[in-house]
Amino acid sequence: MKSEELLDLVLNAISERHGEDTEAYDMRGISILADYFVATSATSSRQLHAIANSIIEACHEANFYDYRVEGNHDSEWLLVDLGDVVVNIFSEDARAFYNLEKLWADGKRVEIEEY
Repeated sequence: MKSEELLDLVLNAISERHGEDTEAYDMRGISILADYFVATSATSSRQLHAIANSIIEACHEANFYDYRVEGNHDSEWLLVDLGDVVVNIFSEDARAFYNLEKLWADGKRVEIEEY
């Protein structure tokens, strides 16, 4: 699956579970870690895990199984590593504290369409 298709899949899954303040950065040619980095916020632990599960379910429906999830049930930050796309799902407080978007400032911010 192309990284652009994977990004689309991720953004759609986040939208279905009402992730907030979703941002995506195109890091091609800048980072060797991934083509895209995505950050979104959840208003509760339940929503945080629902977003991660939505991404995983969408991957399975697309026959994509090459992913890893970091974090646990008590985490305020889950990382879903899809290889070319890395997704960070934060509680609002954790997102403000870690402020990862500053690390991606050299990347091109992706214009996110409504899903």
